[in-house]
Amino acid sequence: MPQDFNIVVGAGALIGFAYGIVGLLSGFCLLSSLRGWWTDGDDRLIRTFALALAVAVIATQSLVGYGAVDLTKSVYLQPSFSMPLMFGGGLLFGYGMVLSNGCGSRALVLLGRGNLRSFVVVIVLGISAQMTLRGLLAPARMALLQASTIKPAHLTLPELLSTGGGLPARIAVASAISAVLIIFAFAHARFRRASGQIAAGIAVGLLVAAGWIATGYLGADEFNPAAVTSLTFIAPVVDAVQYVMLSTGLTLNFGIAMVFGVFAGSLITALATARFRLEGYQSAQHMLRSIIGAALMGSGGAMALGCSIGQGLTGISTLALSSFVAVAGILLGTAAGLRGALRVPPLKEQDAAS
Repeated sequence: MPQDFNIVVGAGALIGFAYGIVGLLSGFCLLSSLRGWWTDGDDRLIRTFALALAVAVIATQSLVGYGAVDLTKSVYLQPSFSMPLMFGGGLLFGYGMVLSNGCGSRALVLLGRGNLRSFVVVIVLGISAQMTLRGLLAPARMALLQASTIKPAHLTLPELLSTGGGLPARIAVASAISAVLIIFAFAHARFRRASGQIAAGIAVGLLVAAGWIATGYLGADEFNPAAVTSLTFIAPVVDAVQYVMLSTGLTLNFGIAMVFGVFAGSLITALATARFRLEGYQSAQHMLRSIIGAALMGSGGAMALGCSIGQGLTGISTLALSSFVAVAGILLGTAAGLRGALRVPPLKEQDAAS
């Protein structure tokens, strides 16, 4: 066992392992959800995502209300942010997600199932994100960040909607958002009969809360505090790729353990349910599209400080205004890729993604 293994790292591995199982069995994925809803007429997966978000909001805000976790130490509630970077990064991520046919978390899950296309997506996403955070693209990102950073008077939706922004406002806003999402999720009779999807939505929402507990409560060490975070797959993929190459010079953390856990959970589940099979690209066009999409996701996710899970679930669970901006960009970018003039045309049947 690595010398830097601790309770937070162990929790990250377990949370990732559970997510890998749920993700493989349920097909949990924002892109699949939106594609089914907007283009295929199947809205079960988007209702699963809505339920997961509702549970994540309720559980996260309950933790805050009880004083168990200080979310102001997370990246989502920093005193300043760049709206153009958050929104523009979200746009790039959403469109890249369509090109590569899945986000980073979905790629990790499919990699465990033997999908070698996902290996390319994960590696390119990690390299692209690192280039944007600390590499060749970092100066441009930093210049835009410095030119467009704002310090809003209100950091969260409850603060914006209420003069006080205290606990009552937080409870009211969290309750309203969760109620709308739950009503939407269970409004369809077909979803109400889909017990597996209901269980998946609840499980993923609780995993977001578990991540906050692991890093914000268990990791609240005065001398060696853990970064307060939860489910997200941009920075952790970057760190995991680096750790594989330079483990002796890096410290194992929650995000790295979570990435490995997702892969392990998916792999074991795939083997146990006879779903494992090796798959690869069938054409150069398909591979090129995946590479471009992964690059856009990596850069966009680095700019937006998160992905469809990191901002779409974890960020929104904090009720941070910056997360709503990033998610708006992700949704618009995804919509552009699925419909309209910039629609990504479907691949030929033999190249159809998983």
